[in-house]
Amino acid sequence: MLAGLGMLASVSVAQPPGGVPPGGPMAKANTASIQRKWLDVAYADKSTAQKLDIYLPDTGKGPFPVIVPIHGGAFKMGDKADGQLTPMLAGLKRGYAVVSVNYRLSGEAVFPAQIQDVKAAIRFIRAHASTYQLNPNRIAAWGGSAGGHLAAMAGTTSDITDFDDASLGNAGQSSRVQAVVDWFGPIRFDQMDAQFKASGKGTADHDAANSPESQLLGKPVQQAPDLVKRASPATYISQSDPPMFIEHGTDDRLVPTQQSVDFAAALEKILGHQNVTITLLEGANHGGPQFNTPENLATVFSFLDACLK
Repeated sequence: MLAGLGMLASVSVAQPPGGVPPGGPMAKANTASIQRKWLDVAYADKSTAQKLDIYLPDTGKGPFPVIVPIHGGAFKMGDKADGQLTPMLAGLKRGYAVVSVNYRLSGEAVFPAQIQDVKAAIRFIRAHASTYQLNPNRIAAWGGSAGGHLAAMAGTTSDITDFDDASLGNAGQSSRVQAVVDWFGPIRFDQMDAQFKASGKGTADHDAANSPESQLLGKPVQQAPDLVKRASPATYISQSDPPMFIEHGTDDRLVPTQQSVDFAAALEKILGHQNVTITLLEGANHGGPQFNTPENLATVFSFLDACLK
């Protein structure tokens, strides 16, 4: 049963919240008033990208349940401290620690480097939980767009050792998460263009050699069926997966809404409807204000409370 809802303050950012602007990175989230924080903590040493920021509530001794924000940006841009972080920071007022993660972008390394980095960051959180007052048994991954894809991957691959790169450190720790919030993440790269053509919405260019998905894989999507399958969270669905909360706008012009609809249906077959929540926000595009209303965020945090508290 979901926990009761409390009062939640509205959030705002300089760029459209919850989504990724097509023209470049977002303005930074406002973290100046957060008293307890550790910035640019290295969780691995293969790349300067492998860093995370830790934010704790201003009061309380913990250990705090952990929200792990994973930024979007077409797998090739974005940052752990940009405006995409703002919705997750609202968790500080609800007693959550927030540990925001950077990962190697596609211009530096192709798949599976990105999910390997996310899982290495989760292992780091567990290994150093006592140092930072974190609860190692209560961790949720939350991301939008490319970050939604990676959050979903973290949720469905907890038992897939292929994505746990021991050379990134803390190999003895689990990379399992206890909940996932997937905001409009792409799930099956090879189906995106066909879905856009069927819906009449969006731009059908994900099969192109220079598309974000092709750049992530290092090959054009339609020429890499094995890689596409390996990079899909839907490939790994199992009964051990955590509860998942999925949201997508009905007017998304970058990632087809059908991606989330199909993913939720596949999850429900294995996990049961009680462990899968999907909400389609009418008229919402690829992120935007509808995701960040106090009412919508209260729903997200109610889900997290039920999973982590």
